[in-house]
Amino acid sequence: MPRTHVAVIGAGAFGGWTALHLLRAGATVTLLDAWGAGNSRSSSGGETRIIRGTYGPDQPYTRMAARALHLWKENQERWRCTLFSRAGVLWMAGERDDEFERGSLRLLREFGFNCEELSVSDLKKRCPQIQLEDIRWAIYEPESGYLMARTACQRVQLAFVEEGGDYRQLSAKPNDDWDGLCLSDGSIFRADQYVFACGSWLGKLFPNVIGNHILPSKQDVFFFGTPPGDDRFSEGRLPVWADHRGRFMYGVPDLGRGFKISEDSRGPVFDPSSGERTVNPETLQRIRDYLGFRFPALRNAPLIETRVCQYEDTPDRNLIIDRHPVAENVWIVGGGSGHGFKHGPAVGEIVASLVLRGGKADLAFRLSRFAE
Repeated sequence: MPRTHVAVIGAGAFGGWTALHLLRAGATVTLLDAWGAGNSRSSSGGETRIIRGTYGPDQPYTRMAARALHLWKENQERWRCTLFSRAGVLWMAGERDDEFERGSLRLLREFGFNCEELSVSDLKKRCPQIQLEDIRWAIYEPESGYLMARTACQRVQLAFVEEGGDYRQLSAKPNDDWDGLCLSDGSIFRADQYVFACGSWLGKLFPNVIGNHILPSKQDVFFFGTPPGDDRFSEGRLPVWADHRGRFMYGVPDLGRGFKISEDSRGPVFDPSSGERTVNPETLQRIRDYLGFRFPALRNAPLIETRVCQYEDTPDRNLIIDRHPVAENVWIVGGGSGHGFKHGPAVGEIVASLVLRGGKADLAFRLSRFAE
């Protein structure tokens, strides 16, 4: 009996892992991408992404992050490379409006995340480089940390090919329909099943099904130079951190490219193919003001690098994992927002099972929720 041939369009965190899981489950798989795994236009590009379990109450993501973290560790050991670093994640909370943090604790413990509740006194001892005004407590996940984003996408693609998968370059201009894909050499490629994991491009590819339910937004990322000989802002002295009050700020310690910091509020609508990737001066000023307040030793730190990526938000900020409502052999996977990357291995596992064994995705991820 011939094996099911599945085409996975998009070699980012969702597509690459989906292709690899399908291949390992026995399918014939072709992975296609216009610009390559981890490219600078993709939402899965860049140096690092945070992996953590703190997600608030009543959501599927802490469980999914636990499964994903297991798969990240398992595969990096298999490949003998470093994709995940256990730098720890510090999630700072104020005295009021901390329902998100309080609601996270039960699920963190339920799904096996080692976590500590830290008082201000604890924080002063552990992280004296942080100015703690208006912080009242924090969640610390010592076994969470960050992932090497671009490197991981490229390593997943390499493993896919090494294990017998077929990788092709897709034309940047897709066909008018999805019954056949236009490749970079002008030929048309067809398969039995199609999985579209195209991130910010899904709305353009499926205007009637997705449309504005996925809205790409411009996200500015900044890297600041730390003082010479001062290792207080390097991994080992400072964990990955998030400041979840007012404007949501987060950052990654200096790994050699500078102290990474970004704002999690959604930027303006952005075209991932043709948008100019230059940071907004107003955003830079907000970041500088915050940096000087929360990390006083970096008040006058030089800006040494910037990057523009994009989120692909859904209205409720949940993922999309569902079959196309009309085309039975087409699946749509996306809506990773700013938090999807970490879940890549778990999402790929879920999608592979749905494509090969049938069934329905979690209610929170179905397309029907938009109609409702």
